[in-house]
Amino acid sequence: MNKTNKIVFALVAVIAIGAGATLSKKHAVPPAAVVPAPAGPVAALYAQSMNDASGAPQALAQWKGKAVLVNFWAPWCGPCVQEMPELVELARELGPKQIGVVGIGIDSPTNIAQFTDKYKISYPIYVAGMSGTELSRQFGNTNGGLPFTVLIGADGTVRKTYLGRLKFAELRADLAAL
Repeated sequence: MNKTNKIVFALVAVIAIGAGATLSKKHAVPPAAVVPAPAGPVAALYAQSMNDASGAPQALAQWKGKAVLVNFWAPWCGPCVQEMPELVELARELGPKQIGVVGIGIDSPTNIAQFTDKYKISYPIYVAGMSGTELSRQFGNTNGGLPFTVLIGADGTVRKTYLGRLKFAELRADLAAL
């Protein structure tokens, strides 16, 4: 192969590589849309479907995009029972502000239904049974103590958690900061 042929051959190779690169960009198959798998305790919460106190199944995904106060409780928990009237009042106050109050009961469906009827709980109560304890652990309640409350912003981030009977002055300040 003489010098001229080598130069022509090299020039043709460079042009072919450039053309191939250009065509591959124009006709590239776009990557499949990557949808991140749900992660974190809020995603785990919203993936749940639980029965309400009357036994009707409810998807907790209905709370996505809203600020929500999630209270893990049980009818046999003294501090839980003590804070219920204040939670009922708070739920009434927050309704117009589009902040939800939700109770997740850790007991049998019968006990939770009887309790909510007896005490006229007006905000949504869901029956989680003992699986509610595991769900609360995902939010940082490592010992499974009750009551345990989680404040979730409308953006789906956990803003604060509260273990034990709520201090409503502190909670109201935290809600005002949303």
